[in-house]
Amino acid sequence: MVDVLTETIIRRPRDQVAAYAADPDHAPQWYANIRSAEWRTPKPLAAGSRIAFKANFLGRELAYVYEIADYEPGERLVMRTSEGPFPMETTYTWETVDGGATRMTLRNRGNPKGFSALFAPFMSMMMRRANRKDLLAIKTILEASNSG
Repeated sequence: MVDVLTETIIRRPRDQVAAYAADPDHAPQWYANIRSAEWRTPKPLAAGSRIAFKANFLGRELAYVYEIADYEPGERLVMRTSEGPFPMETTYTWETVDGGATRMTLRNRGNPKGFSALFAPFMSMMMRRANRKDLLAIKTILEASNSG
């Protein structure tokens, strides 16, 4: 089992952080491993939307499709792989803290099967490291932006 939770505080209003983070078109800008995001269903983002991602992780190219399981704009986004190397669920949450800043959490949960299951502890460590870098990147982008 892989279950990785990371968080950061971004000095921007929650609605701006959530709108940017929840937009799959922005994913390649702040996720170091994501190379592209392609909508498989019409915009805007809603429960049932499907987005195909291409990424590099641990030296391998991965292609997977996330389906939006739950989306409450400004509060929570839950995505689950519907196609890909192993089942994964990614959850973002946003919470207002410190008079206008935003706590953003990023949680990845999955259950690798077969050979991949042997590497779950290593994968967890590498995901945690990647997630910290990704949250630092989104923090840097949004805090440097005047318009969010």
